[in-house]
Amino acid sequence: MKKFSGSFAVSALVAAMSLSGVSQANVTDKDILQDQSTVEDVVSNGLGPRGQRYSPLDKINTNTVKDMRPVWSFSFGGEKQRGQESQPMVKDGVMYVTASYSRVFAVDTKTGDELWQYDARLPDGIMPCCDVINRGVALYDDLVIFGTLDAKLVALDAKTGKVKWKKTVADYKEGYSITAAPMIVNGKVITGVSGGEFGIVGKAEAYDAKTGKILWSRPTVEGHMGYIWKDGKKVENGISGGKPGQTWPGDLWKSGGAATWLGGTYDPDTNSVFIGTGNPAPWNSHMRPGDNLFSSSRLAIDPDTGKIKWHFQTTPHDGWDYDGVNELISFDYKDGGKTVKAAATADRNGFMYVLNRTNGDFIRGFPFVDEITWAKGLDKNGRPIYNEEMRPGNPSASEDGKKGSSVHAVPAFLGGKNWMPMAFSQDTGLFYVPSNEWGMDIWNEPTAYKKGAAYLGAGFTIKPLTDDHIGVLRAMDPKTGKEVWRYQNFSPLWGGVLATAGNLVFIGTPEGYLKGFDAKTGEVKYQFNTGSGIVGSPITWEQDGEQFISVVSGWGGAVPLWGGEVAKRIKHLNQGGSIWTFKLPKS
Repeated sequence: MKKFSGSFAVSALVAAMSLSGVSQANVTDKDILQDQSTVEDVVSNGLGPRGQRYSPLDKINTNTVKDMRPVWSFSFGGEKQRGQESQPMVKDGVMYVTASYSRVFAVDTKTGDELWQYDARLPDGIMPCCDVINRGVALYDDLVIFGTLDAKLVALDAKTGKVKWKKTVADYKEGYSITAAPMIVNGKVITGVSGGEFGIVGKAEAYDAKTGKILWSRPTVEGHMGYIWKDGKKVENGISGGKPGQTWPGDLWKSGGAATWLGGTYDPDTNSVFIGTGNPAPWNSHMRPGDNLFSSSRLAIDPDTGKIKWHFQTTPHDGWDYDGVNELISFDYKDGGKTVKAAATADRNGFMYVLNRTNGDFIRGFPFVDEITWAKGLDKNGRPIYNEEMRPGNPSASEDGKKGSSVHAVPAFLGGKNWMPMAFSQDTGLFYVPSNEWGMDIWNEPTAYKKGAAYLGAGFTIKPLTDDHIGVLRAMDPKTGKEVWRYQNFSPLWGGVLATAGNLVFIGTPEGYLKGFDAKTGEVKYQFNTGSGIVGSPITWEQDGEQFISVVSGWGGAVPLWGGEVAKRIKHLNQGGSIWTFKLPKS
């Protein structure tokens, strides 16, 4: 793999900024907490710390959206296309956006002109599981902070793109990387790590956003010690989950996976960071009987200390790579006149869960996909009722000991919903869930842990469930579990959703379209083809009295890498790398 430069011509870029008339102001904790209501900027991943991806802007609405048109497009350039899964940020006339191969761009929002570019110097030995993607930056003070494929946090000067500080979060040679957008909570930058397919130990860590000094580290595999730094000294902060290996056999907890590869959301009401964890390692579940905490779970973490307040495990003893990283979104609803402080998540395993976000108690759960075979349902506590016939067989029980019996499990390991974030509308009370209908033939194989090597112990083939669609955008009622409407897409949906007060829902498709839907009925109100598949998350903001919508275009991500029979539907799709920005005509 080619090494990329991390420097650029500062004088020319500063001059470009001066000519553009762009001003810069610092991002504060208050700015981040109020992000959902301050429409002139986007300074958090999810358009607010809760991650609802809802905007109160309504100038672009079901009546006017037909007139929306592109006003500029910016290309990332070069040969480093691949998947573009970023959500842009906007502050004071500048858009900050990441691209494949750990690149960051600053773009003038009025003209689409580049202000500066930063390319991380990536070593040859990086080991990203699922494409060389990056999902975005965090903004704080005068800094632009992002994670790299060699597991570093980098803070750049927002005006120039120069490095202000850089920290190594983990060793990429062991399989670690960072693909998620970091989050800012009370002056701390909080990050997770990727690498669950390499037998790493997942963790969440907090750093001082201004200086990069580490503040606490919380492993997400039961039995590992957490640490907090006080007065510059490293102090033990309790073992995750109690004694080592309580829900793991032998020493397998030492390489247990549970990667925190999607990052998290933050709930100011309870002062909790909600972060999900990935699959236990290896995939072969017969090697590790037990629940394997805290894999495939949602965790509530104290952002001040790193301690785990509560956990909810969606797939105990995961044997299908269903993970548990998908975003947990805080929302309130009325029940018998009382306000319920809830949080919802749509899991890879095909079930959607509504939890009490103050304590993690299960409120309700229901399927959001058309077919689930691995479980018969959920019990009163939200624990899956397994269909044991749908667990891949134990290789040691086979004649040659090399391959266990295969099963056809639904959903496929890419999930009823994968990383792509859903949105919650405060107007309709509905969640808009990007989902996929597919299954897999999966079998187990023997494996052993070796540092820096793939640690699966399974084989698989993904298969579509229908001939006419895989992707489904669903409007789900979290109070009843009912699907209100759906839109079916021929190829898989792999990008995030945006909801607005204009009664609109936006999502991009692999075919390249940015589509706008009536939030109440699902009627298609708008579509525009960007020239490459969209796997990013759209945003909206207001500037000079006008509403803008932007989305990153560039086909890639996990689907083209693991597609199986799905590849037949996507083989003709072209890669790319660009940002498209839209608005209504002034007249």
